[in-house]
Amino acid sequence: MPPFSLHFPLFLLLLVGSASAGPGPNFVLIMADDLGIGDPGCYGNTTLRTPNIDRLAREGVKLTQHLAASPLCTPSRAAFLTGRYPVRSGMASRNLVGVFLFTASSGGIPPNEVTFAQLLREQGYSTGLVGKWHLGLSCHAAHDFCHHPLRHGFEFFHGVPTTNLRDCRVGAGSVFGRAYRVLVWMPLQTLCALALGLAALRALGTLAVPPFTFLALAIAAGALTGAYLAFRHYFRPANCFLMTGFEVVQRPTEYAGLAERLAEEAVGFLHRHAHGPFLLFLSFLHVHTAHFAGPGFAGRSRHGAYGDAAEEMDWSVGRVLDTLDELGLTNNTLVYFSSDHGAHVEEVSAWGEMHGGSNGAYKGGKGNNWEGGIRVPGLVRWPGVLPAGVEIDEPTSNMDVFPTVVKLAGAELPRDRTIDGRDLMPLLRGHRTRSEHDFLFHYCNAYMNAVRWRPPNSTSVWKAFFFTPDFSPASANGCLDAHVCPCSGAGVTRHDPPLLFDVTHDPGERRPVTTREEPRFHAILATMQDATARHLRSVSPTVPDQLSVANLMWKPWLQL
Repeated sequence: MPPFSLHFPLFLLLLVGSASAGPGPNFVLIMADDLGIGDPGCYGNTTLRTPNIDRLAREGVKLTQHLAASPLCTPSRAAFLTGRYPVRSGMASRNLVGVFLFTASSGGIPPNEVTFAQLLREQGYSTGLVGKWHLGLSCHAAHDFCHHPLRHGFEFFHGVPTTNLRDCRVGAGSVFGRAYRVLVWMPLQTLCALALGLAALRALGTLAVPPFTFLALAIAAGALTGAYLAFRHYFRPANCFLMTGFEVVQRPTEYAGLAERLAEEAVGFLHRHAHGPFLLFLSFLHVHTAHFAGPGFAGRSRHGAYGDAAEEMDWSVGRVLDTLDELGLTNNTLVYFSSDHGAHVEEVSAWGEMHGGSNGAYKGGKGNNWEGGIRVPGLVRWPGVLPAGVEIDEPTSNMDVFPTVVKLAGAELPRDRTIDGRDLMPLLRGHRTRSEHDFLFHYCNAYMNAVRWRPPNSTSVWKAFFFTPDFSPASANGCLDAHVCPCSGAGVTRHDPPLLFDVTHDPGERRPVTTREEPRFHAILATMQDATARHLRSVSPTVPDQLSVANLMWKPWLQL
């Protein structure tokens, strides 16, 4: 029998192999709602207090060209969870409305999509979601919950199934203002004008108008007014509620102390699962309107209600980081912080106060693919594994979280579908110096809007627009008249050849490149257009549209 000394190296190899086969790190994934890249202090803001977000940048890696896969909530979050462009799963709209507005809509993240929560749960992870979902609820009946977080890999959910809206808070105004004008006020004005005109003709004796005509017009006006008042009255209790698991636990949502309650739910999840691998997705309602803040933050910031909400969100981040410290989990937990897209520059309160955030030096914002709409904070901390205080200026995407988390947890990526995200770890650890994304494609809803190219052996990142939204008024930095910029129709301008920018040297997208500045202009565009054509061929045209008019509309039989 060989001596023990000959077996010892083999013993060590087996020991190391068994250790590496154990569970990966814990994950805390934090996503703000509508937070601009110009809001946190670590990205240059000197007037908003964000010490806890800044701590993540100081103790981890800061991504300066981190990009949302879509400039709107629902498609961006679908991409984040699945690592796939939202158009692949039908989570990108071909209508004016690009997100879910009703809990009783039938659209949502399809049951056959795979989220990182599902794959980690199969690896023995405890998975929890606290906060905003906004990816659908039910398909065919009020309690089938086919789109619910608990059907997509999360074993714990406490939060709101749709999103935070002005209409959910009394006195905060409405997101349906434009719809009211088109569907209610304009028809009422038409009915009144018609009634007055007919009355005048009848009085002059030029037209015999039977009395029941005026009765019919009055009934139509009354029905329209009644429908409007009923919608305003019932919207809050029908759509603005909190759930724990499958149960409604508060209706309508009570905003007093809401941020603190959500933070405590996140802290409670960490305490319950401190002894096993876990993934917590903390999905903030801040800083989407309607803004709210507890007594320790209301009226304390230098940026009104928006600043109060942003600083309270930062406090919530601090509660989570402090809890990881208290439980001794900091060194074994990867923390990621981002926003679902850029700040909403058109968000103005009923009293004219700006309720949107800052996109810094970048053009545009939520709803469009100018850099202000898609360039978001990207902070990743894992002490002892990732370097501290490092800044990376390479194109990365929120879709990259999917393969990064899945691989670190020891799971395999799905082989039956295209995964558009790339593992961030080689870049974060300094093993690579360049992004694995040669090209990134920017959709406006379901429409191919722009493409970004990081050529090899080049200092430039090129971005070409096939169309751009028409800002209104023209001098504004957004579509103030429409609340969100359109993606098709009369509100966009198409470009042939595409509008080309060098976002490395012109990050504000102020100076389109021409053949005079760049002799390779046509060659660059040809390469980008060829890549776009190849990508579009990989997108199935038969995927069901989850945001079709039929799927978006309110269905009473789906109402909880």
